[in-house]
Amino acid sequence: MLLERDLLQSTGFRNVREGGRVTGFQFRVRMPSYRGMAASLIDGIAVRVGDLVDVGPDVPLWTFGGRTYTLPELWDGDGVRWPLEDAAIVTVPLEGGLPDGIHEVSIELRLRMSYIPEEHQPSTYRVTRQITLSPEADGGPFRYGVSLYSYMTDYGTVLDLETALAHVADVGATGVEILGEGHIAGYPEPTAEWIDRWFALLDRYGLEPTNYGSWIDTRLHSSGSNARRLTVEEGAGMLQRDLRLAKRLGFRFVRPKIGVVSSDLVPDPIWTESVERSLDLAAELDVVICPEIHSPTPIKHPVVDDYVDLIERTGTKHFGLLLDTGIFQDRPIPLRPGELPGQRPAFLDGIGVDPADIAGIAKYVVFIQAKFHDIDKHLEDQQIPWEPVLRALKDAGYTGYLSSEYEGERTPWRSIEQVRRQHSLIRRVVAGL
Repeated sequence: MLLERDLLQSTGFRNVREGGRVTGFQFRVRMPSYRGMAASLIDGIAVRVGDLVDVGPDVPLWTFGGRTYTLPELWDGDGVRWPLEDAAIVTVPLEGGLPDGIHEVSIELRLRMSYIPEEHQPSTYRVTRQITLSPEADGGPFRYGVSLYSYMTDYGTVLDLETALAHVADVGATGVEILGEGHIAGYPEPTAEWIDRWFALLDRYGLEPTNYGSWIDTRLHSSGSNARRLTVEEGAGMLQRDLRLAKRLGFRFVRPKIGVVSSDLVPDPIWTESVERSLDLAAELDVVICPEIHSPTPIKHPVVDDYVDLIERTGTKHFGLLLDTGIFQDRPIPLRPGELPGQRPAFLDGIGVDPADIAGIAKYVVFIQAKFHDIDKHLEDQQIPWEPVLRALKDAGYTGYLSSEYEGERTPWRSIEQVRRQHSLIRRVVAGL
């Protein structure tokens, strides 16, 4: 599993229990040196958490290879090592643990380097960062997941599949959403070895597949002297290919992103017949096709009316609506460096759909992508009004997944902490409804 660049890792920050009692908290620390070393060279780690905790370097416990040690036990032991590729788990005794939310954690890690003059020892590494402690509340009535899209462009550069799934599980989520042609090696024909590893990782991290993102690329042959429109048969073929692959990987929902013909995301006219030709296969596989309602298309729009018409006209149980919470954005996304007003689509300032509109389509909604862009250090979302959105969903009787879809600044590793913040925020809001 790949480690975060920060010495203090986001993943692994949690309270610890012994029986029914919370007895402390723990976090993970990566080796700051260029090599691994014997754990007996550790000289301790002082820890401060805001005004709640301030302990000396001899207090915390250390875990390596699944075994926990006091500092004297490390000094007196032999053979225990801190590998470069593994994070150490540091446990701080604290009756009752830490409260949920964002904490400013400071550490002073001390290591003894044999090849540095003794008068300059121990080598000391001081780090302070804000980390979110995810709540332990179950967050009912909803279920919680994460889309691996949240970690783009970390994915494939500083995150691999296992690391991403570990981050998902660490926030207390139980569901994982993927993009077929974004996260499946060898798409659309992954090897048996890749599929076996996929299921092994799901089992290891206690996750279930939720929604599989696919595409009907209607502009596939739109260039050159032989340019032409995609046919219904081709559109249905693309969808059916992904329905089968999604089923092989254990997914219940498939979101086809259908090519559009207008700025308000009206789908290409082939969508209706392409989908209808695929409904029997969806029923056979027991997979639900669910196109998304995505900004700038509001809930009250002909696109949504057409989706609902297909459901009612066919009576199918295998076509539904995916709601993207970006439609409720009511404050603008800040301009990016060098970006000038008017240069970007107006919907990035938010289309502010009234959450009350959910009631009119709730019975057709099968999945929700909990889109967000930025949650600040006070656990306040800067664009999405979560309290009225979550209240409307609860009042409408929705009990399915809220799948985090971070779409904010893509600085490496930022997405990890942002997803942690969203889960903490949403569960806190839900607990107060």
